Amino acid sequence: MSWETKNYSILLVEDNKLNQTVVKFTLKRYGYNIDVANNGIEAVEMYKEGTYDFILMDVMMPEMDGLEATKIIRDQEEGDERIPIIALTADIMVANEEKCLENGMDAHLSKPFDVDHLFKVLTELDL
Repeated sequence: MSWETKNYSILLVEDNKLNQTVVKFTLKRYGYNIDVANNGIEAVEMYKEGTYDFILMDVMMPEMDGLEATKIIRDQEEGDERIPIIALTADIMVANEEKCLENGMDAHLSKPFDVDHLFKVLTELDL
């Protein structure tokens, strides 16, 4: 099943309300269900309570950033079960992308992201 036919359940972790609105509007057009966490603390709690196909995780947030939230989520995963976490960041530096991957994220998207680039990442992650 691919992103073209699947009704994904997505956890969007983003502290900026405008960015939340844009991402939700863009992805809901494809029939995806999107829950929003405003920071890393909310993301960890929602991950525990929900069932998501993947997480779109902002890196820079108040309260708890995306890197710390990712580490906590990875520590809570059981067995071979690993939820794909895609970093969202305004920082396009290669070093930042490497930092995200080193901290347990599976892919990286620069904000604002192009939906076709997201679909390419989903394909690369075999989702």
